[in-house]
Amino acid sequence: MGQYKCTEPEIDLDTQQAVGCGENRVVHVKCMPAPQVVCIPDKSLSSTGDPCEHDGEEVGFYKEVSCKWTNGYKYETSLLLSIFLGMFGIDRFYLGYPAIGLLKFSTFGFFFLGQLIDVLLIATQTVTPSDGSDYVIDYYGAGIVKLSMNNETVIKLDDYT
Repeated sequence: MGQYKCTEPEIDLDTQQAVGCGENRVVHVKCMPAPQVVCIPDKSLSSTGDPCEHDGEEVGFYKEVSCKWTNGYKYETSLLLSIFLGMFGIDRFYLGYPAIGLLKFSTFGFFFLGQLIDVLLIATQTVTPSDGSDYVIDYYGAGIVKLSMNNETVIKLDDYT
């Protein structure tokens, strides 16, 4: 702690997310060791095995930082399309679901019940674009971070004893 400093990722003004964020939802940032930190290299990786000293300006390593991958689908646009043109399936066409959009178009949004459900699903960001990307949301918008559990999630028993 305190032995290196990492830069903040550059933010794209259009998407409000980190520049270079890809489908893996990770961006690499530069990290510089603090001045006069002496590193002892691994002898199996270094040919000389000599210690090195940093001046605090040179890049020592790159750190992975999580980010939201956006592909141009705006949250406000999809919600407004769902509210006003959802009975015609325009919201689902916009998000990349043409089959459901065609079904909603031919049944007037499942007789307006499907339109109401889609408004709720898009408002809670349960339905996202079909390519797996996140919505483009204004910086002070209602961004949601979803937490999930799987078979690799572990509960530490030390915290409860």
